[in-house]
This record gives sequence, C-alpha cells and structure tokens, in this order.
Amino acid sequence: MTDQVVTPAPPDGAAADTRRPLRRGRRGGRRRSITRRLVTLPFLLLGMTLLMFLISRFLPADPAVAFLGNNGADNQQAVDAFNAKYGLDRPLWEQYWIYLDRLLHGDLGTSISTSRPVADELAAAFPATLELAVAALLVSLLIGIPLGILAAARRSSLLDRLTGGFTLLGVSMPPFVLALLALQVLYLRLGWVAGPGRLDPFLDPPPTVTGVMTVDALLAGQPAVALDVLHHLVLPAVVLGIIHGAFFARVVRSTMVDALRGDFVRTARGKGLPGRLIVGRHAFRFALIPTLSLVGLTFGELFAGAITVETITGWPGVGRYMYNAATKLDFPAVMAGTLLIGVAYVLVNLVVDLLYGVADPRVEEAS
Repeated sequence: MTDQVVTPAPPDGAAADTRRPLRRGRRGGRRRSITRRLVTLPFLLLGMTLLMFLISRFLPADPAVAFLGNNGADNQQAVDAFNAKYGLDRPLWEQYWIYLDRLLHGDLGTSISTSRPVADELAAAFPATLELAVAALLVSLLIGIPLGILAAARRSSLLDRLTGGFTLLGVSMPPFVLALLALQVLYLRLGWVAGPGRLDPFLDPPPTVTGVMTVDALLAGQPAVALDVLHHLVLPAVVLGIIHGAFFARVVRSTMVDALRGDFVRTARGKGLPGRLIVGRHAFRFALIPTLSLVGLTFGELFAGAITVETITGWPGVGRYMYNAATKLDFPAVMAGTLLIGVAYVLVNLVVDLLYGVADPRVEEAS
C-alpha cells in the first residue's frame, strides 16, 4: 500500500492572499483601459473637428449668397465684408487654427442667420433633445426587452415570427417615414397625441431651472404644464422608441436563445425550476451585457437621429436647430451642433464601455 500524502488546506488568511493579486490585476487592467480611452479621447475629438471643418468649407454652396441674397451677392464690397467678418478670406489652415483656438476658449462662433452666439442657442435647444432622447430610450427599452424575452421563450411560435417582422420593419424603415405616418394617423386622423411643438401656446412655460421642461414644471408646482409637455413628447418619443426598440428586441432574443441552449439551463430544468424563473433569472442575465452596450449606442444615435423627427414633429431641439441652420447655410451653427452631438455620443459610449468592463471583467482582461 502506498502512502497517501495529504496537503493541508491553506488557512483563510492565505486563501484571501491568493485572491488579492487577481483582484489587483483586474483593477489594474480596468485603470489601464480607462486611461487608454481618456488619452485617445482628445485625438478623436480633434479628428471630428477637422472633418466637420473641411466638410463645411468644401460645400458647393456659398454662405455669402445665402446670407446676402442674389442681389446682395452682386455687390462685391458686401461679399468681401461678409467674408472678412467670418474669416472666409483667410487661408484654410489659418481658418482652422482660429476655429480651434475659439473652441478651446469656449467660443462656438456666431450664427450667420441670427447674429447671436451659437453657444447660447445650443444651450437653449439641448435640454429639449436630451428630454426627447431619454423618453425615446425608455420607450425602446419597454418595447424591445419584453418582446425579445417573449420571442426567445417561445421561439418558432407566432409571437416569435411577429417579433421578427417587427424588428425587420423597424430596422429598415427610415425615421422620417414613420414620423410622417404617425403625424398623419395619430394626430390628424385620430387625435390621440398632441400636435407639433413642445407646449400648448396657451400655456406659459415654467421658469427655466434645468431646461428640461417637464422637470422645471414639476419644480415650479405646475403639474398641468408637465402633463402637456409629456403629451407633446409622446409622438416623437414613440417614433424613435419603435425604431430603436426593434434593435433591442433583436439583440435580446438572439442572446437569450443562445443562453437557453446552454448546459446551465438544462441543469436548471433538470432540477425542476419553473420556466419563468429560468428565463427571467438565468437566461436574461446573459442578455444584460450586450443590452447595456446597445443602450450606449442607442442613446448616442438618438441625438443624431432626432434631426428629422424633431423637424417633422416641431420639437425645438438641437436637431431642428441644425436643420434650420443648414437650410440657411449657417455653417457655424451646423458645425457647433454636429460637434455637440458628436461629443455627447462619444462621452455616452465612453461611460457605457467603462460600465461594460465593470459588468464583465473579461472585457478588461482582454483589452
């Protein structure tokens, strides 16, 4: 008989010591990932400003003609004065350097069409877009997540096929088409939603505190105004929510179908756990991480995708402001609005990437 060597188990303190290097390694990887993203952020924003500047300068339209009109454009002195005022008579590299210097000092330029600081106009329009983006994101989550869960739990059923048709329609339909249909049917025909605008013209807006009118109305003790703003918010929020809810439904269904085929689900079923518990507690956990990543992408896209929807529904946000500026060739306003949307998109996705790494440490280890 051979002697058996029994290795004593390490004490609790030693076991804790063996776990500390692993935790420190994960924290170190997370810090390196955060540092790497923060270092690359200025270069990304710099490339964004260069791209927007070049596009605005190489457009075939002439801002002087758009501002002065055809009669004023025939006056060469007026054209020269306009170009000198906005620096269009200087070399291209010098124009970009002046633009960057002003940006670093918080100067987004002066609107050509209104002669007002663009920063002030965007500060007034951004809260409306933020309000719409948050509402549309909530609608898309309320639509997409339950549909994805039900379709995965009852795959190959009629509900699954209807969900597939909904996601295909939502992904392929342009936002302006759905906005026009919703405006025609829900507002003009049925009268279920309020018309264009943010507030009934017979109501006085609440005092501006945050710029988000629903919050300001509640802070001012005006629930009737808050309800009216929500009534006007329904149409654009539902339009954007349906489109992006289709993406959520597709991602949640695909992830949960893969999870329901896993060994841990078969083990749970073998233990006799109820189907609702398996789907809700076990399988849905695997859909949370890709859903979290999609939330960041969707929230960023809502700022850019709100341009056409805001214009059609009359919602006074950054999208409508940029559309009006583009029709007047107001390039300082268009460039500042595009930069604002780009910065919001980058920052939101940076936060989501960091949360993504916290939720799944394997992301940090692989990065």
